[in-house]
Amino acid sequence: MMNIVDNIRTIRDQIAAACTRSDRTPEDVRLVAVSKTKPAEMINQACQAGQQIFGESYVQDFLDKADAVTGEVEWHFIGALQSNKVKYLRGRVKMIHSVDRLSLAKEIERQWTKIDRSIDVLLQVNISEEATKSGASEAGLVELVRGVAQLPHLKIRGLMTLPPYCDDPEAVRPYFRHLRELAETIDRLAIPGVEMKELSMGMSHDFEVAVEEGATLVRVGTAIFGERIKR
Repeated sequence: MMNIVDNIRTIRDQIAAACTRSDRTPEDVRLVAVSKTKPAEMINQACQAGQQIFGESYVQDFLDKADAVTGEVEWHFIGALQSNKVKYLRGRVKMIHSVDRLSLAKEIERQWTKIDRSIDVLLQVNISEEATKSGASEAGLVELVRGVAQLPHLKIRGLMTLPPYCDDPEAVRPYFRHLRELAETIDRLAIPGVEMKELSMGMSHDFEVAVEEGATLVRVGTAIFGERIKR
């Protein structure tokens, strides 16, 4: 039987070890438990292990179960997001990791203006330039940053990426390193209101390498909850 509490403890130990190897402190890295397609009961078990941040990718799935989660939860939306679905997330998520175009950012601004609250966002970058993946191009990233920075209810906190899947985590290390370098480049531009404090990168099979390369948010699902249900 899947022991979610033990799995979370193991992952936290692995994060701590990766931090030690890279001269970082574990407090600098937050675990996002990827709970997409998982029932509220499993999320509640994770809450009992002290897990607070959960990542969702499907709006309707999130809405169907969110109210059944009894623990103190911080919801992050980490999946590709259609502009017409933003209204359903309004005021319900703490951070959106997947802002990849100005039109989406403007719709988030429009919805959060209605409640006069701010939302933390990360800009998703398609570093590998894979046609099947969302994300701003590296060439268009600075323009996107400047555009989103003009929206008063959006707070840019950093970047996110999804590298190609590789069985060997070392094969994706260059992508993680490059995202960190992109964040450093943007940080040097000193664009008002823009922070590059967060790097959302790394999943169940490669999060330790991501931590070694500077991840501050690691998105782990399978290693906590088991294989996800296919949609």
